[in-house]
Amino acid sequence: MDSESNNKIIPIIVCGGSGTRLWPMSRFTYPKQFLNCNPLSERTFLQDTQLRLKNFKNVANPIIICNVEHRFIVAEQMREIDVTPEAIILEPEGRNTAPAITIASIKALELEKDPILLVLPADHCIKNAESFKKSIEKGIPYALKNKIVTFGVCPTKPETGYGYIEAENFLDFNKITGSKIKRFIEKPILKKAKSLISSKKYSWNSGIFLVKGEIILNEIKRLKPEIYSICKDSLNANIYDLSFQRLKEDTFKQCESISLDNAVMEKTSLGYVIPLCTDWSDVGSWDSLWEISEKDKDGNTKNGKIYTEKTRNCFIKSENRLVVGLNVEDLIIIDTNDALLVTKRDSSQKVKDIVLKLLDCNLKEAKQQKKVFRPWGSYISIADGLNWQVKKISVNPGASLSLQKHNYRAEHWIVVSGEATVEVDEKKKILKKNESTYIPLGYKHRLSNQGDEPLTIIEVQSGSYLGEDDIIRIEDYYGRK
Repeated sequence: MDSESNNKIIPIIVCGGSGTRLWPMSRFTYPKQFLNCNPLSERTFLQDTQLRLKNFKNVANPIIICNVEHRFIVAEQMREIDVTPEAIILEPEGRNTAPAITIASIKALELEKDPILLVLPADHCIKNAESFKKSIEKGIPYALKNKIVTFGVCPTKPETGYGYIEAENFLDFNKITGSKIKRFIEKPILKKAKSLISSKKYSWNSGIFLVKGEIILNEIKRLKPEIYSICKDSLNANIYDLSFQRLKEDTFKQCESISLDNAVMEKTSLGYVIPLCTDWSDVGSWDSLWEISEKDKDGNTKNGKIYTEKTRNCFIKSENRLVVGLNVEDLIIIDTNDALLVTKRDSSQKVKDIVLKLLDCNLKEAKQQKKVFRPWGSYISIADGLNWQVKKISVNPGASLSLQKHNYRAEHWIVVSGEATVEVDEKKKILKKNESTYIPLGYKHRLSNQGDEPLTIIEVQSGSYLGEDDIIRIEDYYGRK
């Protein structure tokens, strides 16, 4: 089959998911797809997902589906790699992959006549971009013949954290030949997984799809008409927010939460599997990250200020403090600013369950990092006490905070690096390194970075109430209220 086609390929990057198995690095407010913890790259998982396509022919810029809370993170990470998405569509809350892909497919057909959609999870680690490209190209002729193509990974071990695909015929991972799908198998127990990998008919389910937009929508209409109807209505009633498209919240929340595998692939007669011939991982646990990371002579992966002695086969990461490993083995040790995880490597799949229990206990560390990201940069709380708080604030070049005031707190700003443009009650001044200013309670003020380098300041707050909801925005470049 010839892979050449005039059909435009539109990447659909599904950017939902909380990545709780990589807690405490990955959290709901900043999940793993936005982290740069990929040992094979200096970019984030999201950025690598897009950059993997740079040598493809006839490929449009992506449509990205993400949670509304992550919109500025997505936009900034795309800006960093000089990519302007065709659309960034915001889900008010996650409804799994079937609704997300339905929304994106409807949008794609608005942009292009008869496009081929390449659906990509945003959080995968793929070692060889050229091998990835080769497999995708092998799938194009099947997509042109109105098949729904998914990509299977050659199993290297009896993995219980992945779903499996059974093909009707043996999969040739050398010639990359496709086969009709016989069935999908959910994450099996170890005994079952061992029996599956002995046959060349089974592959790991990558969650990557290649299909004509019209074909996948027709199958969704046929098999899940209520999902199609709700998604279409929520997109038609969407609200444009700067460069984002917000789905109509009360409509979209009525949609069933279900994966594309469960909604379509397990029921359709159009499913084909193509071998994905490259090193692949969905980085679904700390143990899987250890497996693909560089190790020292004792099998340890160390990131940060780490010292080990008589320590073997451990993954140890520290954001700030010195962490010492002594006479231990097969451990995961993750030390962040506000949480410490210690577990056996073979228990790392269970971290997700612990996060759910932490949420039940209303522990904020389960959901949010100490470092808080904003469209203009980020801040981190350094210290606090009764009626006072100290923050480190970082402002990106060319970015500005909102023009705002506070009813309950005053602020001192000290420039640590960069150059700050400060507006206080319509008076502007420039502050350089080691210079400071004071913002009295109730005064209108704005902090901006008009330079080419990042701006870092120390903010000292004092007052009767220091919550983030004591912000009255008067003017905001990002459309926030």
